[in-house]
Amino acid sequence: MSDNKIIKKVAILGAGVMGAQIAAQCINVGLPVVLFDLPSKSDDGKPVNKNAIAMKAIENLKKLKPAPLGLSSEANLITPANYEDDLGLLADCDLIIEAIAERLDWKHALYEKVAPHIPAHALFATNTSGLPIGELAKGFSGDLKKRFCGVHFFNPPRYMHLLELIPAADTDPAVLDALETFMTSTMGKGVVRAKDTPNFIGNRVGVFSILAVFAEAQKFGLGFDEVDAITGSKLGRAKSATFRTSDVVGLDTMAHVIKTMENALQGDSFSALFKTPEVVSQLIAKGALGQKTKAGFYRKDGKNVLVLDAATGEYKPSTATIEPLIERILKKPIAERLGLLRETDEPQAQFLWAIYRDIFHYCAIHLGEIAQSAREIDFAMRWGYGWNLGPFEDWQAAGLTQVANWIKEDIDAGKTLSKEPLPAWIFSGPVADKQAFHTPEGSWSASENKYIPRSTLPVYQKQVFRAPLLGDGSPDPKTAGTTVFENTDFRAWVDANQPEVLIASFRSKMNTFSPDVLSGLQKAVEIAEANYAGLVIWQPTSLQLGTPGGPFSAGANLEAAMPMVMKGGPAGVEPFVKEFQDTMMKIKYSQVPVVSAVSGIALGGGCELVLQSARRVAAIESYIGLVEVGVGLLPAGGGLKEAAIRAAQGVALAGNTNYLDFTKASFENAAMAKVSSSAQEAMKMAYLQKGDIIVANVYELLAQAQNQVKAMRYSGYRPPIPTLIPVGGRSVAATVMGQVVNMRDGGFISEHDAHIAKKIIEIITGGDVDAGTLVSEEWLLKLERQAFVDLIGHPKSMERIMGILQTGKPVRN
Repeated sequence: MSDNKIIKKVAILGAGVMGAQIAAQCINVGLPVVLFDLPSKSDDGKPVNKNAIAMKAIENLKKLKPAPLGLSSEANLITPANYEDDLGLLADCDLIIEAIAERLDWKHALYEKVAPHIPAHALFATNTSGLPIGELAKGFSGDLKKRFCGVHFFNPPRYMHLLELIPAADTDPAVLDALETFMTSTMGKGVVRAKDTPNFIGNRVGVFSILAVFAEAQKFGLGFDEVDAITGSKLGRAKSATFRTSDVVGLDTMAHVIKTMENALQGDSFSALFKTPEVVSQLIAKGALGQKTKAGFYRKDGKNVLVLDAATGEYKPSTATIEPLIERILKKPIAERLGLLRETDEPQAQFLWAIYRDIFHYCAIHLGEIAQSAREIDFAMRWGYGWNLGPFEDWQAAGLTQVANWIKEDIDAGKTLSKEPLPAWIFSGPVADKQAFHTPEGSWSASENKYIPRSTLPVYQKQVFRAPLLGDGSPDPKTAGTTVFENTDFRAWVDANQPEVLIASFRSKMNTFSPDVLSGLQKAVEIAEANYAGLVIWQPTSLQLGTPGGPFSAGANLEAAMPMVMKGGPAGVEPFVKEFQDTMMKIKYSQVPVVSAVSGIALGGGCELVLQSARRVAAIESYIGLVEVGVGLLPAGGGLKEAAIRAAQGVALAGNTNYLDFTKASFENAAMAKVSSSAQEAMKMAYLQKGDIIVANVYELLAQAQNQVKAMRYSGYRPPIPTLIPVGGRSVAATVMGQVVNMRDGGFISEHDAHIAKKIIEIITGGDVDAGTLVSEEWLLKLERQAFVDLIGHPKSMERIMGILQTGKPVRN
């Protein structure tokens, strides 16, 4: 097999929830995909479309939440097919993924049907959460066996970063390399290679962790909501914690995974734990399967969320609290935290120590069996379960031998879930000598008794920063490279591998704009113009722990702006607004290209920065929008100016003078604070432009942006020439305001919403001028500034601002 296997087209066998969503992710990354299912049969003898099952699944993609597709309209790009008539469509597919229900017999029956139609060049994979890949491979020809392996997408496939890749005994290593490359770069996943053991790595460790929480919570008498209060973000894990996560996954799904473990792991020393908890069985019997049935451990009652009372089986209002002492302990570094929890004779403390101990104990015993190294387990828990640090990282940070001795004491005292001792390599040898599971030379492999380095596949050269592991010596994106200059909220720096590109990164909370950020950006542009090929604006927070994809920028720092208003009245903020506008114009007209590398939220001023960059490289999960109306304000950093420019461009392309059609969409985006649900939708909303790059894997974002800067500069980049802009004028504004008034009178928006909307449309249409009047960018910026100052002095706008600052919740007035 070629080292450069190109996958141009994919087939998915099985149009269930998982198969359809994998097909959707293929569309998100621009891959043609065929979605197969059983042929539909007529019940009454009337003609029927044999592709009806696949077609219904495709239609359902438009309704699912969270949305599997970047643009729901692109569901129509998926080709529906059936196994009876359409197997010939497999001939030009390069990757075929089977994703039917988790039954060995059903999968084998399907393989018999499709195997003769799988082309000799295609890779074949089964998507399964834990069935044995070796068993599934039985019956294949020798050649197909080499091209077959397991993959495990975590649900929902668009949003979950983890993908497990599992070989069978005969899988060609080149197939695994090709799939790891494809899944990493094209599909945007964090790939973990797992051994062919029950439930692989993520669910083996993750479900054990959940079952351990069940057992320890029962032992220490803690309620479900109490457990969730102390096992979520307080521990650096997913906000949904344990029982909310179970509700989201589905209690029936969880029971199925537990049953797999119960049947397959009877020799495991923790096997007594692998039984569906009685409370889960009772809920399933009642049809309370979690979020999908609106009841599980939690039930929504109007605006209130009720929690199950294990003693009565009834739902009650949540009264969970964290003991003040526990709150204080959880704020300590983990090296101090674990000792304090273990020593504190209080149920919440003893429970927390127990669940840390249990996961460390389990992972140490099973490391050699389920994973090549500790790295795979830690990444699986971070990318699949939303933990900031994996179990081995936590253990290493807490003090390897000290924690091991505590676990040994608890084993000897009969406090643990298994009597099996920790493996000898914990106490003697390289791990004990280095006090580390992860080192710069690699991560510990219990099966090979050595440290294993990371993969050297060429695909990882696209990542300036690979996902770090505590202790492995990975460079910190916040401090890596050579600093050119910095201030409190801003850093300009250079990556040693691309020294001709200057990089700007923010350090402010949520990467908001402060005076330091604005002055930093201006200086960075000047330095880039003098000494570099261009400037990339990239945030290290895009590589946040857990699931990557942190914020690009949440916009202006309102909290920092308020003292300006308090001191100088509404006009006191005008110099800051002018400085913001000047900074954006400096970026737009820079003599070298400025490229924004966007992931996560780019809101308000963050969106305005994106709009005025020379080019944008955006992760699929980019949520871009002008949201200022939520705090009673409007975009004043050039966002409405750019809306007017895009409307004028639309008119010019259409070759007519219908300003209304092209103004309306931009107006609605700003006046209704619409935020794109993906980079694809941002493109549709004109926040991204033709020629911008959409990236599937956020770890490739920086390198792609650097490459764009160099390509633009070395192909003769010149900044745009300032031109006058034809605007819609008062007539278009009046037409739009007629619709706004109808919404206000109908009770759909408030009087203040209408007041802000009037100012927005007047700016986009150029003010009190005739349709087609030519205005300058400076004119539009002046209108933005004036309207912003007027609004920040309005009592109702101030109510909205203070509501957000004080409670974090929007005020509707």
